[in-house]
Amino acid sequence: MPIAANEDVQAPAVAGQPRMILQIEGAALLLIALVLFAGSKTSWWLFAALILAPDLSFLAYLGGPRIGAAVYNAFHTTAGPIVIALSDLALGTTLGVPVALIWSAHIGADRMLGYGLKYERGFGFTHLGRKGAAAKET
Repeated sequence: MPIAANEDVQAPAVAGQPRMILQIEGAALLLIALVLFAGSKTSWWLFAALILAPDLSFLAYLGGPRIGAAVYNAFHTTAGPIVIALSDLALGTTLGVPVALIWSAHIGADRMLGYGLKYERGFGFTHLGRKGAAAKET
């Protein structure tokens, strides 16, 4: 299938109904993570302290867009929280699951708001569309 002349082949993005479905999926992830966290009886202070922690991965952009995107994406996928939660359950420890739920809530909120995984082209180029200054580019 030919690519339209105005289509950005370096940073494609999902659009239309699939984008909306991914945002609804993000909202569902946020909601279930919040409900499970509330049921864990863990302090909401821990939640407040850690909810933005995955965004510290922004600092990797100091190493350039390729490194920045790789590190940001590693901290904004559900694989990390799943590994932590499963490890916690397997080891019989108690802090991993709440941390995984906080991390999952962050990822869900990002997706719900339309912030997606990053492309190497730059921070504003995501799989859910362009953000910030990148949205103004043609």
